Amino acid sequence: MTEFQAVGRFENLSLERRGCVFMITMELGAENRLTVKFCQELIRAFNTVRQTLGSNSEGAVITRGNNAKYFCTGLDLDEAEHNPHATTEGFYPLLHTILDFPFPTIALLTGHTFGGGCPVAFAHDYRVMNSQRGFISMPPVDLGMYFPGVGVLPRLKLRPQIARKVLLEGHRFTGEEALRDGLVDFIAQPDDMLAVAFALAAKWAPKAKAG
Repeated sequence: MTEFQAVGRFENLSLERRGCVFMITMELGAENRLTVKFCQELIRAFNTVRQTLGSNSEGAVITRGNNAKYFCTGLDLDEAEHNPHATTEGFYPLLHTILDFPFPTIALLTGHTFGGGCPVAFAHDYRVMNSQRGFISMPPVDLGMYFPGVGVLPRLKLRPQIARKVLLEGHRFTGEEALRDGLVDFIAQPDDMLAVAFALAAKWAPKAKAG
C-alpha cells in the first residue's frame, strides 16, 4: 500500500492523500483547541480537497488528532471570552463546511473529544474511536456555559435518550459506551485505528460521484 503524500502547506495541520483519500491531521498543540484561525485553516484544508478532486470524482476525507491522548478539546475558551464573534467567525463555518462537504468524511477520534470537539466529530459522516483511551463528553452543562446551537447536531445524530445523556447529563462516554449508544460507528486499537478509518474512506469514496 502506498504512503500518504503531503498536499499544500499549512501552519497548524497537515493535509495528505493516498489515492483519492485525503487525511487532515490537526496539529495545534496536543489538544487542538478550536481558535478562529485554526477553524479557518481547517476550512481551507477541506476546500483544498474539494478543489483538488473536482466534481463527479471519487474521494473521502479523514480528520484525526495528532496523538493518542486527544482528538480535540473544543473551543479555545480564552479566545471566546474576549471575542464574542469567535463562534460565528470560525466554529460554525467549520461545522457547515464539514456537513455540506460533497465527499464522505470520517472523524478519527484518536483520544479525548470534549466540548466543541463533539459537534466537529458529529458533523462527519462516520466516526472511528480509540478503544483503549479517551472519552467523548460535552461538559459545558457542568461548567455553566452555553453556546447557541451547540446541541443541534447531537439531537439530529443521536437517539433522544442518548442526546439527553450527552447534553443534559454531560456523560463521559468510553469507546465501548460510545459504540453501544451510537456516538461512533467503530472502535479500534490505537495501532489499527488509521487502517479502519482508511478502509471506511476507501469503501465509500465512490459514493462522492453523487455529490
